[in-house]
Amino acid sequence: MTITTDAGAQAPAAGPVVRDDLTAEEYHADRTSISSSGLRALLAPGCPAQFKYDRDNPTPPKREFDLGHAAHLLVLGEGPDLDPLPFDNYLTKAAREARDEARSMGAVPLLTHEWEQVQAMADAIRRHPIAGPLFTPGSGRAELSIFWTDPATGIRCRVRPDWLKELPGLALAVDYKTCRDASPDAVSRAIRDHSYHQQDALYTDGIWAALQPEDVRFVFVFQSKTAPYLITVRELAQQDRDIGRARNERALRIYADCERTGIWPDWTGPITEIPTISMPSYDTLRQAEEYLK
Repeated sequence: MTITTDAGAQAPAAGPVVRDDLTAEEYHADRTSISSSGLRALLAPGCPAQFKYDRDNPTPPKREFDLGHAAHLLVLGEGPDLDPLPFDNYLTKAAREARDEARSMGAVPLLTHEWEQVQAMADAIRRHPIAGPLFTPGSGRAELSIFWTDPATGIRCRVRPDWLKELPGLALAVDYKTCRDASPDAVSRAIRDHSYHQQDALYTDGIWAALQPEDVRFVFVFQSKTAPYLITVRELAQQDRDIGRARNERALRIYADCERTGIWPDWTGPITEIPTISMPSYDTLRQAEEYLK
């Protein structure tokens, strides 16, 4: 295993590397490796063609992510600078100029109520009986960048755990997500919709490869962005993690083939005949039962 903690250190290209000196921008800009979000984008409802376009044409940060980034900084102690602005909205020219200046400096601009909101969210995390101790300052390391090579495909992979606690015999990764609804049912749907089970599996595999601990656990902390900023802490069921790992394996094979051939297909791929399509299975069965009697 090779670990580097400064930009000047070198490591074999195929060996695991852990770095604490990369900014989020540098990490996401790396083109020699693929991340969990990249692997998820290669599979349906995404496709390789869309993944490659999005990778080659990155979009500027979306304002909808500002609160999440700000909450991450207050909870983890790592993240972009915050710039609380003395405005209630961006209707005035002065407010818009202050916002644009903050973004030009790489900071996240926050209106007065947004600044109060993220402070309240961080306070709720600290008071939570499970999440609070997980994020105790000094008990872990925030946003380490981990790189390793997938042995089956030779593809370089990367992960960036929000918070990593290295305990005796255990590496505990904690992933903090802000969301509209943090109820367990909503969290379950979010895992399905955003393929967070793939994230769990890849992060676990990366930590195993780079740090070689006796054991690895991955915990999700979901927090609602509406008062009283309720929190759900969950560990993924093993079957879902196994499915996530299988999805990653398929995505890695697709990525390896695309890199090798230079061909990045859409959802259909090369065809000579027009394929058929139908409604989702549930709707076909329901309507067939109702109308095809």
